[in-house]
Amino acid sequence: MSFRIDPRLPLTGEVRRILAEEIGKALHHLDAARSRPEQALHKCRKRLKSARALLRLVRSGDETFCETENQCYRNVAALLAGPREATALIETIDRLAASFPKESADDGLGAVRDRLIARQHELHEGTGLEAAIGAATAACEEGLHRIGTLALPEQPEQAADVLAEGARVTLRRARKALDKAGSRGAADDFHDLRKAAKTHGMHLSLLGRLWPTPIKARRKAVDELGERLGDLHDVLVMHALLEADDQLLGPPEDTKLLAKLLKRSEKQLKKSCLASAAELFGDSPKRSTRKLARKARDDLAAPPEEAAAS
Repeated sequence: MSFRIDPRLPLTGEVRRILAEEIGKALHHLDAARSRPEQALHKCRKRLKSARALLRLVRSGDETFCETENQCYRNVAALLAGPREATALIETIDRLAASFPKESADDGLGAVRDRLIARQHELHEGTGLEAAIGAATAACEEGLHRIGTLALPEQPEQAADVLAEGARVTLRRARKALDKAGSRGAADDFHDLRKAAKTHGMHLSLLGRLWPTPIKARRKAVDELGERLGDLHDVLVMHALLEADDQLLGPPEDTKLLAKLLKRSEKQLKKSCLASAAELFGDSPKRSTRKLARKARDDLAAPPEEAAAS
């Protein structure tokens, strides 16, 4: 089955199906993380983000359920954040080396990378990771049992309004975060923009048969923006670690080059992300989702053969 709402079928059943599939896949990755945590934790967190994006999309249709489950999977993701971040920091070093090959020649970032690998091994081989995986698994299994309590409007007009409202809220969040990132440029502003962009990209997938305009090009642009914002987030996290007092990344003589490359990368990524986000989220969220609501009402009310063809 796909990560896409089928307008020919009842909305409650479709959302239950997709949510169960995403949490089921998250559980699969959690099991794999016991022996291969580096990539499995990342894949698990991606599935949790997909589930939370779905819950945000239909939140107005069953607020109690969606808020409870969203918080549940947010807590699960937080359990896995530390071990996943350890891997992301190593990947950031590798991206910096690839982006600035001349500056990082002669293994200029090698000492920092070695420390990060040692830290990753400590986190992945300790008892803390196993405990986190166990707690996350239990929470996801409990969440699977609760999916059957979700109840959304099934009348076409009401269901369309639920979907349009969920999409509109996320677009508003993206527009607000873009304005703040452009004016203040704080790390939290870009992080909020990243989360909104990621959620919007997932909404495009979920609403692929209902979105009023062709989404292929937009989805590609949103995905690319999300990746660059993710790279920026990792750069900002590493920069914060570099400025911390405990010298986690090493003494100043080992991190001088890293500090220089982080600053250059941050500047480039911020400029690129702001330009792309302005193109994607510059339009009025209300105007965009008004068209979505109209098309969704038509498609959800149409006979199956007509909805399939639209």
